[in-house]
Amino acid sequence: MVIDWQNDTRILELARQLKNGGVIAYPTEAVWGLGCDPGNRLAVERLLQLKQRQVDKGLILIAGSLSQISLYTDGLSDSQRETLANSWPGPNTWLLPAEHIAPDWIRGKHASVAVRVSDHPVVQALCHAFGGPLVSTSANPQGKPSALTTSELAQYFGDSLDGIAPGELGGLSSPSTIRDLLSGATIR
Repeated sequence: MVIDWQNDTRILELARQLKNGGVIAYPTEAVWGLGCDPGNRLAVERLLQLKQRQVDKGLILIAGSLSQISLYTDGLSDSQRETLANSWPGPNTWLLPAEHIAPDWIRGKHASVAVRVSDHPVVQALCHAFGGPLVSTSANPQGKPSALTTSELAQYFGDSLDGIAPGELGGLSSPSTIRDLLSGATIR
């Protein structure tokens, strides 16, 4: 399923909220996610406050296409870029070197940034309408199970979110695999 995001008023309104510093919820391949503009430190701080999560853990960036994360892939070798391209779009998150590229409110205490190109049509539409990658973290307060329904979103966050994207989860039973591109190690 492809969403015509250029003509979907709900997606366009959510993108406007993101550009204005909003925090939204959206369905991903396995769980509901929270997202915001990764370049807006105040929005990221608000998202972390909603999750009751420390900034030093770092956050994932989710994109609708490989070109949206080219800032993080330009310095990689051809074989590394090929590894990424062969795993995306899909539920594969990669840790990429980004100490001098990604701000510390995204990287946390790490020298890398976690990035993923999603194959979920709602995520792709949101990223295209927004014009780039979004922060992506599971929609739950720290230590609680990830939200699997909109009623769980409401239970966790009440009316604290600036919007909830329409759509259903993608049907996977667990969140994305996280691997380190340089070492090949599987983190999750």
